[in-house]
Amino acid sequence: MYKGGKIIASLIIFVAFLSIPFFYNMGKANAGPDVNLSTPAIEALAPADQQCIEPVEFMRANHMQLLNDWRTEVVRNGKTEYINSQGKAFNMSLQDTCLSCHSTDAEKVANTGISNPAANNGMSNPTANASPEFCASCHTYTAVKPNCWSCHFEPKGALK
Repeated sequence: MYKGGKIIASLIIFVAFLSIPFFYNMGKANAGPDVNLSTPAIEALAPADQQCIEPVEFMRANHMQLLNDWRTEVVRNGKTEYINSQGKAFNMSLQDTCLSCHSTDAEKVANTGISNPAANNGMSNPTANASPEFCASCHTYTAVKPNCWSCHFEPKGALK
């Protein structure tokens, strides 16, 4: 091979140069967001009722799959009731089930009304995903842009 030594040396330098970011960041993972699960709605519940529809570990790992399954069951199969692993029934609704506990009063006030989806990158209520506690903190950390708000919104007058 003509000038083989130079080619191999150049490849080694090239691979070493490309691997610098990986070695530089090795072992330096950023801590995830610290989500505060003590909203006024959750604190108002009796201690026995202060549990999510599934255990916390399951929800942290699988909430998106659960929401996708709910969407399929509700939209395609017409099923609206979810039976959790403990046998308790819940309404399959992001707004009525999840956000009834996982939002603060200030977020509910900010989320009233329907805005123009075309003006908000396809989200009918972008302020709801700006929640610093439940949605945006984790979704920003993981660089995920959920499309929940293209269909879901909290209509005016829904505040209690």
